Amino acid sequence: MDMRQLEIIKAIVETGSFTAAGEKLHVAQSAISRQVLLLEEELGEPVFYRIGRRIRITPAGDAILKLSNRVFQDLQDTLALISDQQESLKGTLRLVGGMTVCLYVFPAVLAELQRVNHQLDLKITAGSSDKCVDNLRSGIADLGLLTLPLEAPDLISVPVAKEELLLVMEPRHPLARQRKIYPSELEGQSFVLFERGSNTRRLLDDFFLKEGLEPQIVMETENVEIIKAMVRTALGVAIIPYQSVVTEVTNGQLCCNRIIGHQLTRETGWIYPKTSRLPRTVAEVLKAFNRVQSRFQFSPGLSVQHGKLKGKTPLKT
Repeated sequence: MDMRQLEIIKAIVETGSFTAAGEKLHVAQSAISRQVLLLEEELGEPVFYRIGRRIRITPAGDAILKLSNRVFQDLQDTLALISDQQESLKGTLRLVGGMTVCLYVFPAVLAELQRVNHQLDLKITAGSSDKCVDNLRSGIADLGLLTLPLEAPDLISVPVAKEELLLVMEPRHPLARQRKIYPSELEGQSFVLFERGSNTRRLLDDFFLKEGLEPQIVMETENVEIIKAMVRTALGVAIIPYQSVVTEVTNGQLCCNRIIGHQLTRETGWIYPKTSRLPRTVAEVLKAFNRVQSRFQFSPGLSVQHGKLKGKTPLKT
């Protein structure tokens, strides 16, 4: 048994087939099959059951998989320890997050991180929470900034911010002229919302359910820039993070307000795989975020009157 065979077993389980494992490891499918056969001959037991075109891991294979995970985790920890002993961070840091995070949070954090660690190569991928979690589990990503909570006992969650969600509309919309907006006034409104399945959408669906509202949904997307574009063209109203709309509200392109009786917030946090020690790259990102956190506007520091930001007192409902 060797490291390559352990890597192959891990890749087969993660991808679900010999062919996909070969593509992931950049080797021919026949080479994958040959290594599995050699391992099975050495063990005297099958590693996978073949059921048609499908495969299922055997108890022996599961034991090998657990060994593989331990070996590669130890290898990763050892490399991290060596990296930590260097003066500045080197190598590649792969981050994942939702569209809003990638647009409005990562630029400042990563600029600060690279200011101190200029030899660090940064890679960013935007995606849904499920996709980001899969990337973290498979090792494709090192660290993510995602909406909480997450049901992921194999990952560490570090809450860092609460973002307020506001009702957003274009300036000529009837609701933009109102000082106060009550939930009942949303009945019959057209909405541009985040896609179903995200934590943010679940929060909004809970709000609609609690108020007995059935929103008329004209569009669903995870791209907050598309949501704002649709709102600007009067396709509908939206409920999105304040930070993503503060520029447009300030320059008069859009209006925003709270909904009376509701302060809708979502919590975001750093997510990374459990390890025996905190990787230095993760620690450095957390420090960089703390240094620039005051630049972010997760909640209005100004009041909203008739849909516009005015005054210097906290927004009230």
